[in-house]
Amino acid sequence: MALEKVVLDASVITKWYLKERYSEQALKLRDDYVSGRITIAVPTLFEYEVLNALKYSGAYTEKELADIGRSLNKYGFECWRLKDQLKNEIIKIASKYNITVYDASYLALANLLKTPFYTADEELLSRVAELKIAKHLKDITAKQK
Repeated sequence: MALEKVVLDASVITKWYLKERYSEQALKLRDDYVSGRITIAVPTLFEYEVLNALKYSGAYTEKELADIGRSLNKYGFECWRLKDQLKNEIIKIASKYNITVYDASYLALANLLKTPFYTADEELLSRVAELKIAKHLKDITAKQK
């Protein structure tokens, strides 16, 4: 039986490193991934976004950010580059919902893979409410009960 695949955006992965609202749900996804219960797919830009968010949080030193960068590589996520069908889907979603190409990259990937996309970005979710693949991180708790 194939493992469930999910797409996580930077708002979820940063919660692995910052104690914030919904960090518990984000850590549940991380633990499920590490335990082999799920697989995680991301666009390659996720590392830039996560490290940028952590830098501007002020919680980490330069050395600590470098360590986090290395740890992100060690997770071995299924990383997708911006090309071909994914690129076309990103542009379509960004245009249709008037969102950034960055945000659209996660949604487009989930759409192509026909898998759930999790985020803590409530503004993004309000813009793409009609996309059934888009889910709030808080839904992890309800799903696990």
